[in-house]
Amino acid sequence: MDFHYIPNQDTSKPQQRSRRLTQAQVRFLESSFTTDHKLQSERKHQLATRLGVSPRQVAIWYQNRRARHKTQTIEYDYRTIQLRLEDALAEKRRLEKEVVMLKHELNKAQQTLLIASSGTANSAANSDIPSVSVSCVDDHASSDHNYNYGELYTCLSPWP
Repeated sequence: MDFHYIPNQDTSKPQQRSRRLTQAQVRFLESSFTTDHKLQSERKHQLATRLGVSPRQVAIWYQNRRARHKTQTIEYDYRTIQLRLEDALAEKRRLEKEVVMLKHELNKAQQTLLIASSGTANSAANSDIPSVSVSCVDDHASSDHNYNYGELYTCLSPWP
């Protein structure tokens, strides 16, 4: 099998190979990019003339730089959201611990109240229990009611 090399038929244009930009050129383009992310045709030609490169190379650099800028922005936003999530999860863990502690304190208070009410219930058979005055406020009016310890426990209990 014979392979033949066929040269480029268009010999009217000399082949130009775009060269890498120097660090000074890149710094100049970066400072120009901070001013404006979009490149107008007139500005593109001014930059190309000043840097000694083709307008197409300047346009391609700007296009690539906008793509890098977009990626950097997305990464920054992701890191910001990730930090917020970690803060929210830490706050959730702290609140869960606080809920557990408060439930424990509530159980201790309920047990103390239960012990106190059962101790007075045993002595209630032998003597009269003084009632406890509790102020109850409902939607319509406020009035004082007398409850014994068992009824008071029932009012304080969060579960039926």
